[in-house]
Amino acid sequence: MAGQAAARVFDPETFTLDNGMQVVVVPNHRAPIVTHMVWYKVGAADESAGESGNAHFLEHLLFKGTKTLAPGEFSEIIQLNGGRENAFTSQDYTAYFQTIARDRLEIMMKHEADRMTNLVLTDDVVASERDVVIEERRSRTDNNPSAKLFETMQAALYLNHPYRLPVIGWQHEIEALNTETALAFYRKWYAPNNAILIVAGDVTAEEVRPLAEKYYGVIPARDVPERVRIEEPPQTSARRVIHESPRVRQPLLAMTYLAPSYRRGETEHAYALQVLDEVLSGGSTSRLYKSLVVDKKLAVSVGSRYSASALDLSDFNFYASPQPGVELEALEAALRAEIDAVLKDGITAKELASAKRRKRAESVYARDNLGTAPRIIGISLATGRTIEEIESWPDLIDGVTLEQVLAAARAVFRDESSVTGLLLPKPTS
Repeated sequence: MAGQAAARVFDPETFTLDNGMQVVVVPNHRAPIVTHMVWYKVGAADESAGESGNAHFLEHLLFKGTKTLAPGEFSEIIQLNGGRENAFTSQDYTAYFQTIARDRLEIMMKHEADRMTNLVLTDDVVASERDVVIEERRSRTDNNPSAKLFETMQAALYLNHPYRLPVIGWQHEIEALNTETALAFYRKWYAPNNAILIVAGDVTAEEVRPLAEKYYGVIPARDVPERVRIEEPPQTSARRVIHESPRVRQPLLAMTYLAPSYRRGETEHAYALQVLDEVLSGGSTSRLYKSLVVDKKLAVSVGSRYSASALDLSDFNFYASPQPGVELEALEAALRAEIDAVLKDGITAKELASAKRRKRAESVYARDNLGTAPRIIGISLATGRTIEEIESWPDLIDGVTLEQVLAAARAVFRDESSVTGLLLPKPTS
């Protein structure tokens, strides 16, 4: 059955194919182009033990050809038709997308549907791409001190849950991935009834439906396992991570707290935490920037980050870099004082109103970029939310109260469920 959600954010239209594949269409007629995305409800946290990096590795391998296309041929077709493409993997989902002229949409559907079911891999291709992934890990993580710090902090934050594992994988486990492990993951999770098709741009649901039925609808549904994640136990001890490297030119302080998402933990705090994040670091007039950068001149940069869009638990992060001559200890003390002030007194009515106004503006501006709607909708649906929840987001943010923000802060900012990270320069001599 086709249905149309209330026109709150993206005004999407949605229907489900007979094989269980959900289809979402977001009309945007500003230009004759479309973004075509396929999301799979599987990510790094769904990998088998000892196979970290397998989801991301398979993402790479999906560009290596099918029964009808040679390795790299789909990418060449996209380029010849004036489009662009990419893919990405997270802990909870994997997505593939192309942006192209609207009259080339059928070509994208044909070939994306082909690689959903007809992937062909050889040992030589797999071995070569495994080397590419290992080099990606070396360049982006092993040779990047801040990435190493955050990877170690993530491993320390989650005691048991698979979110502790890096999406790209540990190198010794990447080295053990092979054709068999990749194809087993592909056959286990890549099915139309475990996927979401999102088309945004100069199209309508009436135009998309026959194409989706023609190319995706003919793929048989398959049994897909339930996504069962290991539970995180109660946390009772604050942790501290220190990473030193001669590559570090600018020290960094990072603090992260285990937090609820829309789906796990104390979910009633998810919207209040988004408002609090905006109060703390929403631009140059935010509480943290004004205090630590402008007034006290302790930091060159400071901020916070929180997202509620996870299948399981989330985290609330702080980061700050000191001014020259300022010790990290002094910066940490000042940042903790700001957190303590929130825990004691919460935020002001003026801050609350301003944060809500900026968040509402976000929901309006989100319609401007063709790629924003499919990303927000894809993340939400892949992590168990609904179109109705996405569309009601502005109202739910608008309903946040001062008391809810204070309660959310007190529920999350607890030392025993936190990790503090220090990135320090290391003398070469």
